[in-house]
Amino acid sequence: MKVLVTGFDPFGGDKVNPAYEAVKKMPDEISGAEIIKVEVPTVFEKSGQVVKEAIQQHQPDIVICVGQAGGRSAVSFERVAINLAEARIPDNEGNQPFDTALVEEGPAAYFTSLPIKAMTKKVQEQGLPAYISYTAGTFVCNDIMYRLLHLIETEFPTVRGGFIHVPFSPDQVIDRPVGTPSMSLEDIAASLTYAVEAAVENKEDIAGNAGTTH
Repeated sequence: MKVLVTGFDPFGGDKVNPAYEAVKKMPDEISGAEIIKVEVPTVFEKSGQVVKEAIQQHQPDIVICVGQAGGRSAVSFERVAINLAEARIPDNEGNQPFDTALVEEGPAAYFTSLPIKAMTKKVQEQGLPAYISYTAGTFVCNDIMYRLLHLIETEFPTVRGGFIHVPFSPDQVIDRPVGTPSMSLEDIAASLTYAVEAAVENKEDIAGNAGTTH
């Protein structure tokens, strides 16, 4: 089995992106699965193209894209991606779309095909915080998740895929407001590793209520 794990390059003025920095720290094999690590650009549409090319090259069974969500305090597993680009800041090539469909005539949303309840539980069982999120935002993280799931729907039906958000690393919050959440790269990498382990071992998700009140 092969698992393709991608992480974004730095954006928004930061010198590092904990997404790919943590991905690089993951083992090269998890639960017998080969882990393929790829950095993707924080650029609308282009990041999805890099993912497509990596799928074509490596033929993975699972694809997990990882991105930074500054302000979140734990690793979060995204349930849904929406067909909308609404960029508060420009991407790394200066694109700043708004009110724009990612895929013309595409469905309004796609749900992840990863067993995110099992993945969340696995991480929590190791003493690390994790939760399920119901919004991947409207920036490039949502863009890559939507495009990945669209590729799975239209071109790679045997692949399972989805998206994980990770917090800032501690060095990123030094000049940010006091109290801004962060997580060490080691804990982020461990969380991702346990999550991949659960994804490899659970083709179907476990039952359980992961609803929110907000």
